[in-house]
Amino acid sequence: MSKLYIVPTPIGNLDDMTMRAVKVLQEADCILAEDTRTSGILMKHFDIKTRMQSHHKFNEHKTVEAIVERLLAGETIALVSDAGTPAISDPGFLLVRESRKAGIPVECLPGPTAFVPALVDSGLPCDRFTFEGFLPQKKGRATRLAELAAETRTMIFYESPFRLVKTLTQMSEVFGPERRVSVSREISKLHEETFCDTFQEVIAHYTQNEPRGECVIVVAGAADGKKEKTKASHIEEKD
Repeated sequence: MSKLYIVPTPIGNLDDMTMRAVKVLQEADCILAEDTRTSGILMKHFDIKTRMQSHHKFNEHKTVEAIVERLLAGETIALVSDAGTPAISDPGFLLVRESRKAGIPVECLPGPTAFVPALVDSGLPCDRFTFEGFLPQKKGRATRLAELAAETRTMIFYESPFRLVKTLTQMSEVFGPERRVSVSREISKLHEETFCDTFQEVIAHYTQNEPRGECVIVVAGAADGKKEKTKASHIEEKD
């Protein structure tokens, strides 16, 4: 029977690839890759010769119907992203949803995703948390931060190194400069770093030390659920 496999791939160290993931990719009829050049390096490392096809956020709406038809015709297809688990701030949700609608079995393999080690490394409460992914870059950014001002659970965000200091500064204006925050970058790579302190200290650190690599920001929740005073209206709604 055909099946759609969602296959996590390493976010850094290639040793994080599971034996099962390698086997699934070797036996699939086709691998859908966010960037075939990036995934090609991984496939070569593990001697995976399965045919690859490009599947990313710019073409998934156009290709999903044809892929579902191929699955219905009996193909087994594996979906990978450039790193981590597909559909977590990466393409994948649309294909999974449409495959489920068509009655196609879907199986997501366990594997790497950046926010889990960042959350655990932060030292902030892990029992209850909310994953926010990337904040809106323009319209709606200040509004979303204001909505989170009273959030009592630990909050997790993704951010690029180029926007990190700006985002931390905006968060500090909303959550307060003394709120605890942790930034993890280069997770599972040679220069992996997690820096935890108040917003004030973390902003100072990354102002003096230019960050590199994709970043995960973990923010402590509001104490006792009390809504904190917000300055979200002062955040510029521009890139």
